[in-house]
Amino acid sequence: MSTTTGEVDVQAHTARLERAAAAATAAGVDALLVAGGSDLRYLLGAGGESFERLTCLVLPAEDGAPPALVLPKLEAPGYSALPLAELGVELVTWVDGEDPYRLVADLLRCTGQAPSRVAVADAMTARHVLPLRAALPGAEQVLAGPVLRELRMRKDASEIAGLRKAAEAIDRVHARMAEWLKVGRTEAEVGADIAAAIVAEGHTHAEFVIVGSGPNGASPHHSLSDRVIQAGDVVVVDIGGPVAEGYNSDCTRNYVLGEPAHADVATGYAALLAAQEASVRAVRPGVTAESVDAAGRQVLEQAGLGEYFVHRTGHGIGLEVHEEPYIVAGNDLLLEPGMAFSIEPGVYLPGRWGARIEDIVVVTETGVQRLNNQPHDLVSLPA
Repeated sequence: MSTTTGEVDVQAHTARLERAAAAATAAGVDALLVAGGSDLRYLLGAGGESFERLTCLVLPAEDGAPPALVLPKLEAPGYSALPLAELGVELVTWVDGEDPYRLVADLLRCTGQAPSRVAVADAMTARHVLPLRAALPGAEQVLAGPVLRELRMRKDASEIAGLRKAAEAIDRVHARMAEWLKVGRTEAEVGADIAAAIVAEGHTHAEFVIVGSGPNGASPHHSLSDRVIQAGDVVVVDIGGPVAEGYNSDCTRNYVLGEPAHADVATGYAALLAAQEASVRAVRPGVTAESVDAAGRQVLEQAGLGEYFVHRTGHGIGLEVHEEPYIVAGNDLLLEPGMAFSIEPGVYLPGRWGARIEDIVVVTETGVQRLNNQPHDLVSLPA
């Protein structure tokens, strides 16, 4: 089933297909084979899934055959809203009993020369990768991710608008946290209310909900539990999901029920706040991803909290919650306008408390723009 929503911008998606073909040429591959998922949605405006039946965009490199979308005939109605003809994409359907992998091979051989190297989508399952290998025995298979990520890292205006819409929607959820976050309720109960609000405020669904109260906040990827929220708890709330355009939100804020149970919360949180601000201020075109990570990490190290920051500073975001670029030590990628990613340093004191401050930011021509605008302070709620 497809995941088309609204009208597809023909000009924008035609340009993406052309850039992808050029990128394939530059990478030395004869074609990209893109299964259902975020890569397909990026290129065509529809994602969908292959399940056990193959759905695959066959995108030859420059000067090759026209691209073709191979999909089961029973799935074709779900893609009927796509302007495939205007995009220059041939629709090739198949029915149960036919060999879709042979169809793909025939499309690639239509120029008279068998491909020697094809790039398959990173998320394509083995049930499709292996039959494609058998249908194209002379073609080396490599990952398409390194080819497509260079395009997807640099968001165009419509993508940034989608991210901004998602950020504004998740900000509205955080603004309502006092409705649900109360002493005596479990994390799971609060999480259920938050998930419903994520949809009510404009997302298609809640992709994830983290409510880490008290010592659970010291586990960065804690989700939900039956722990009862208590007076004095610091509570980490990390939430997000996609809007109709497919672009995701991801925002973390921190709350305390009454007076903090631990005396070091105030000083620790102040250092965390300064670290997040330092990393955001470090973002601009031409600096490396690792330098942004280092800017905030240095603040926490100077505060004696460096050992309690146990993950990277950020991750790219778009049609997936986690994608390139990653803001982490060792990544010497130079930031460019249009790149969008999280800035989310954290402090995690095992068995006691934790906190994380997360915004989505976009690199501009001259610096950085935050997409999230809820207060960053530790928000005090009634005990």
